This record gives sequence, structure tokens and C-alpha cells, in this order.
Amino acid sequence: MIIAISITLFFIVLRFAVTLFNFLSNPKLPHIAHPHNALVSILIPARDEEDDITALLQSIVKQDYHHYEVIVLDDNSTDNTYEICSRFADMHHNFKVIKGDELPTGWLGKNFACYQLAQHAKGQYFLFLDADEIVHNNLINSAVHRMQLRGLSLLSLFTNQHMVTFGEKAVVPLMHYILLNLLPLRLVYLLRNPLIAAASGQFMLFDAAVYRQYQWHRMVKDKIVEDVEIMKCVKSNRYNGETMLANGMITCRMYKSYNEAVSGFGKNFLAAFNYSIPGFLVYITVLIAGPLIVITTLNLQLILFMTGLILLTRIMIALSAGQNALLNVILHPLQMFNLVVIAFLSVQKHLTNTTVWKGRKV
Repeated sequence: MIIAISITLFFIVLRFAVTLFNFLSNPKLPHIAHPHNALVSILIPARDEEDDITALLQSIVKQDYHHYEVIVLDDNSTDNTYEICSRFADMHHNFKVIKGDELPTGWLGKNFACYQLAQHAKGQYFLFLDADEIVHNNLINSAVHRMQLRGLSLLSLFTNQHMVTFGEKAVVPLMHYILLNLLPLRLVYLLRNPLIAAASGQFMLFDAAVYRQYQWHRMVKDKIVEDVEIMKCVKSNRYNGETMLANGMITCRMYKSYNEAVSGFGKNFLAAFNYSIPGFLVYITVLIAGPLIVITTLNLQLILFMTGLILLTRIMIALSAGQNALLNVILHPLQMFNLVVIAFLSVQKHLTNTTVWKGRKV
């Protein structure tokens, strides 16, 4: 019992220290108003996105960066994605829609779609966006400025999450929670070791010249968590990569229901632990069971100490991510329960090789 309590408290203190580092170092993309004129190719893979993609395209038109081209790849959609994007492109000269090829053996769908998009792009920078996002003023100027300031080959942003339903609010905050209390985000840029890597496929901005040389998406063609794997490849080849928080300049509604959110996170959660089921289970056990063991001691000082660190951790992460701190504190027990559900589904799907996303086996 004493060993279990000691491990739990060490783990909580360590995660609190990482969270505090992230909160104080404030790894948010600064808002930069200074105009840049580099041609940015905005590349959007789209598969069955008829409900969301118009809002993204409209937001691109409304934002304040003007030297860009937009290429949408329709990835064999079964809905009206292609028709919707084609009508939009007919009204905007710098928008183009292309049909994706059939998925070759050995590739995952999104990776192949991004690879195809890059072959059509002409820009000095390649910006890959998901179809369910909304971009805002200052985003592209600020990102291009960061690329030039830091000499980056890849800049990735974790977007601000827009959550509507209760189910989303009970699951989606887990993404920032796990990220910001496990990894000091500034270290992705500061340390050259490729094992210190994080990235989000929702926003990936590449130096196009380097991308054309290495064809990053082809290098990770069969990887589920292709964003993190690309960051590892960038750093392994001695280029600079940086991962930051979006600072309100791009938002995303990842999922629209509880079931969709649980299924979506279950698809790639285990991959974030390099498919080490023992390591993954140890993490989940210490995270969930550890605090319960501390509570069973009935030691009020110990319980208050532990609870205080957990609450402060949730508050700092929520503020960094632009989320409702009070709501995340209230929903913390439910979110931890949902984390167990996601963990179970992720392991089950991995062992049975039944992970499916958007109609494709992954």
C-alpha cells in the first residue's frame, strides 16, 4: 500500500510539474500582425465532409492573409463533398478541387490524400488543414512569421476545441489534458532528440522545399499517428520542428457526439504510446487507480494535497487550451471514466485488428 501511494503521489507531482512548466512557458503561437507575402498552399484532404467543409472554405476567404492557393482533395467521398467544393471553387479563382486516386496497398487514407495534395501545390509553404476547422485572422501571418523566425521545417498547432454537446465536453478535453501534463511542449523545439515529439494533423505547416525533398507523408504512409511520426522524421533528419497551442487563431469541432468522440480517440490513443499495451495500461492504472488508493487511506492531509494538485493541473491546462476551467474540474471524474472506456476500446481494437475510420480499416 505504501509503495502504491508513493508511486501515485510521485506521478501526480511529476505531472503537476510538467503542467506548471507548460503553463508558465506559455507555448502559444504569438499573434503577429506584420504582413508576409510568401505563397501558402492550403491543402485540405476531405472524405465525406459535406456538413463541415463549407464553413472552413468561407473562413479562409474571410481571414486576412491573401497570398494563398487552396487545394481540396476529395478522397473518394460517398456524399456531396466534391460537388460542394466544386461550386465554391467556381466562385473563387484561387480555390481548386481534385479527385483523389484509389488508395494503394500499404497506405492509410489521409496520408495518401496529403501526399497527393503536395504534388499539386505550388507554394513556398504547405499548410495541411482538416476539413472540420475554422481559421481566423492572424493565423497564417503568425505561423509564417514563426517559421522564418525559428528556421522551422515544420510548425504544428494544437487547435482550440469547439465543443457543443455534453458528450463532447466529457471526452474531448482529454486531448489537451494528456498532452500538457505529460510533455513539456517547448522541448519539442529545444531538444533535437526525435523521441521528444508531438504534433497535430489538424495544423501542419511545412517548408515546401524541404517537404518536396523528403516527401514526409510518403515516409509515414502506413502510420496511424502520422503527425507525430512526421515530426520525428523531421527531427531525425536534423531539421527544426516546433509544436505550439493555437492561441485562438484556429478552432476545430473534432467530434459531434459522445460515441463519435470515444471512437475517434480510441482509434489512435494506443498509437501515442507506440502500441506498448503494458506501458499504456500502467499509465492508465496509475492515473485512475492511484488516486482511489490514496482516498482509501482516509488521510485527510494526503487527500487534500493530492486533490489540490489535480485541481490546479486541470485549471492550468484548461486556461492554456482556452477551455472552461470550472467545467473541466466538475467533469474530471467523468472524463477519467471515459478515459478508461477509450483505453479498453483502443486495446481491444488493436488486438483484434478491427480499427475502422470513415469506412476504412486502419
